[in-house]
Amino acid sequence: MVLLAASGLLALAETSLVRTSRVKAKALLDERRRGARPLSRLVERPEQFLNPVLLLVLICQLVSATFVGVLASAWLGAWGVAVGTVFEVVVIFVLFEAVPKNWAVRNTDRAALFAAPIVEALVRFWPVRIVSRALIGLADLIVGGGGLSGVSESELLAMADVAQAEDVIELQERTLIHSIIDFGDAVVREVMVPRLDMFILDGGTLVHDALSQVLAAGWSRVPVHQGDVDDIVGIAYAKDLMRAEHESRGEDLVRAHLRPAHFVPETKRLTSLLREMQEAKFHMSIVVDEYGSTVGLVTLEDLIEELVGEIVDEYDVEEPVVETLADGSVVVTGRMAIDDVDDLLGTELPQEGWDTVGGLVLAISGRVPTEGESVDVDGVRLVAQRVQGRRVSRVRIERHASAAVPGEAAE
Repeated sequence: MVLLAASGLLALAETSLVRTSRVKAKALLDERRRGARPLSRLVERPEQFLNPVLLLVLICQLVSATFVGVLASAWLGAWGVAVGTVFEVVVIFVLFEAVPKNWAVRNTDRAALFAAPIVEALVRFWPVRIVSRALIGLADLIVGGGGLSGVSESELLAMADVAQAEDVIELQERTLIHSIIDFGDAVVREVMVPRLDMFILDGGTLVHDALSQVLAAGWSRVPVHQGDVDDIVGIAYAKDLMRAEHESRGEDLVRAHLRPAHFVPETKRLTSLLREMQEAKFHMSIVVDEYGSTVGLVTLEDLIEELVGEIVDEYDVEEPVVETLADGSVVVTGRMAIDDVDDLLGTELPQEGWDTVGGLVLAISGRVPTEGESVDVDGVRLVAQRVQGRRVSRVRIERHASAAVPGEAAE
C-alpha cells in the first residue's frame, strides 16, 4: 500500500509538473503561492525531474505488482494469477494512475504546488540524483543533447486567444497582446504616411504665408523642402512660426526657422524607431528608400496607433477604415495592410512586393484601374471603389458565390 500510494503521488506530480509552463510558474511565484519557488526551479529544467519521477513510478508499480502476484498465488493458488491481474488493472491503474493524473489535469496549479517540494527533495536525494544524471546522459545519447526551445510567437498568440476564450483576459487585452507581438515584426513602410499624402512646405515661403497654410491644415510639424520633395531640409514647427510671427518676423523665409529632420529607411523596424524616438526626443521622421528618395513620413503617433489602434480627436473627420455593407461585402481603405485584411476575412491574399490592399489591386491589374473595375484573387473580388490620381484609395471586397463571408467579418 505504501508503494501504491507513492506511485499515485508521483503520477500526480508527473502530470501536474509537465503541464505547468515556466510562464505559469513565474505567475504563481509572483503571487507568492506556497510551493511556487521549488516549482519554478523544477520547470526551468524539466529533464532533471522527469526521468527520476518516471523511474520511481515504474519501480513502485512493478514492485507492488510483483508483491500482489506473489501474495495472490500463495493465497488462492492457480486462480491467484488471474485475480492478481484483475486487481492490478483495476486498483493500480484506476486508483493510483488514472485518478491522480485526471485530478492533476483538472487542478494543475494545486497539484503542482503540492508536489513540487516533494519532487525537489527526491531529486536532491543523492542516489536519485546519480541515477537521474545517468538517465539524462543516456537520453541525450539517444535523442541528442540539444537545449529546450523557448516559447514561440505563435504559441504566445495562441495562449492569448485561449486566455480570452476562457475569460481570463478581456478582448481588448488580447487585441493589445496581438498588436504588441505584431509590432515587433512590422517595418516603417507598413505604417508611414505615403509621399502623396504628405503636407510639405517650400523653404522659400514667407513665415506668415506658411503659418496660414499650417493652421489651415491643422498640423503641428511640417516637412520643408528646397526645390524638390526629395530634398527635405528640415521640419517647421507651428509654434516656431507663431513665435516668429508674434515677434514681427513674418517676412522671414521658412527655412530660417527650421529644426533638423530625421531620416529613416523604409525597412527599419518599428521597435528600433520607437526606441530611437524616445531617446532622441523627436516625433517625426522622413522615410527614404534605398536610393535616398522621399517615400513618406512617420510620426510617433503612427507608431502608437500600431499598438493601440487609431487615435482620433474630436476635430478629426475621417472615413471608417472598415465598413460592412448590407450585402455582406466589406469596404476598406486602400492603405489597409494585407495582413489586417487576412485577419478580418480569414483569407490568405498574396503579399509579394506590396503591403496594402490598394497596392495588391494595382499589381494584379497591371495598371491604374478605373473606378468600379475589379480583379479576382484567391476566392475574393477586389473592386476599386475610389481611385484618386494613380492611387486606389477605397476597395470593396466581395466573396465569390462559392465562398461565404465569415460571421466574424462583420465584427
